[in-house]
Amino acid sequence: MQRPSDYGLHLALPSDAREIARMSRDYVEEGLGWSWVPRRVLGMIRHPESVVLVARRVAAGPIAAFAIMEYHQRHAHLSLLAVTPDRRRSGLGRRLVEWLEETARVAGTFRIVLEVRALNFGAREFYRELGYYEREYVPGYYQGQESALRMMKRLEQQVASP
Repeated sequence: MQRPSDYGLHLALPSDAREIARMSRDYVEEGLGWSWVPRRVLGMIRHPESVVLVARRVAAGPIAAFAIMEYHQRHAHLSLLAVTPDRRRSGLGRRLVEWLEETARVAGTFRIVLEVRALNFGAREFYRELGYYEREYVPGYYQGQESALRMMKRLEQQVASP
């Protein structure tokens, strides 16, 4: 049985954009128009104030999970998170989010926001287990077709030990 620790976390490369975009289309944007197309993902990979993180079992292997986070002056925004169906509930998604939360702390950002489909109860529970809370209902957020819940987490400031 594979454990989350069997997977390495790496910053995405430009060559990963097509695979990440397909995963977004198939696992996140299912039933909606495809908005995270390869060019948009590539833009995030190249953007200096975003992180696109991938999890792979072997360095050149297929992507098992990915996350995209944008860093703003006062908060970070978790734009996308996807885990392949065979790796869900393995702890891999948790590992990605925890890594991104730590980078936000290091960057001096102590609030993360995200949106999740209002009817995606599994994802809502996943984020609640990680300490996110539902802050706002956003009607028609997804291409005017589906509502979202905006969730947020305040990160504790880490005080350095003397």
